[in-house]
Amino acid sequence: MYQQSYYRVNSWKQVLLLLQQSLYAEEMVCAMTSELFHIPKTKDLKGNSEMHNHLVPASYHRVTAVGSAQRLKNGEQQRSIVDTLVTCLINAENQDKKVRQGLQVMEENISPEFKTFISVSIKWQEQAESYLRQAKESLIAMGISFAAGNQ
Repeated sequence: MYQQSYYRVNSWKQVLLLLQQSLYAEEMVCAMTSELFHIPKTKDLKGNSEMHNHLVPASYHRVTAVGSAQRLKNGEQQRSIVDTLVTCLINAENQDKKVRQGLQVMEENISPEFKTFISVSIKWQEQAESYLRQAKESLIAMGISFAAGNQ
């Protein structure tokens, strides 16, 4: 899966930073879209509940990836930590696709006064995905491989 001697001497700081930035953006998506449940005009917004069915596991996988990267940065070297990080990154990517679809449904169904609000939520989601992609690219540059079709 990876070149053990290479990753041991490599710094995990960049990967950790990118994953933390992805998680921060995800926090904003969660906070903003959850708020819509508490606004009378948007509490039943089409797509929001369905989108959250994917946002919750996407968040879990980001949290786990960040924790794994932190452990690796701190000097732990078990292959199982790297495997966990890679798997969570792939799982977050897969959930993100459904989150994006849900946000599109929400955007199509939200009243005009909330269009900017949902646009900002979508921008945060794009940031979360971009930082996740950059973390994956950093891992690949470190010699860590991902399953075919996931790169």
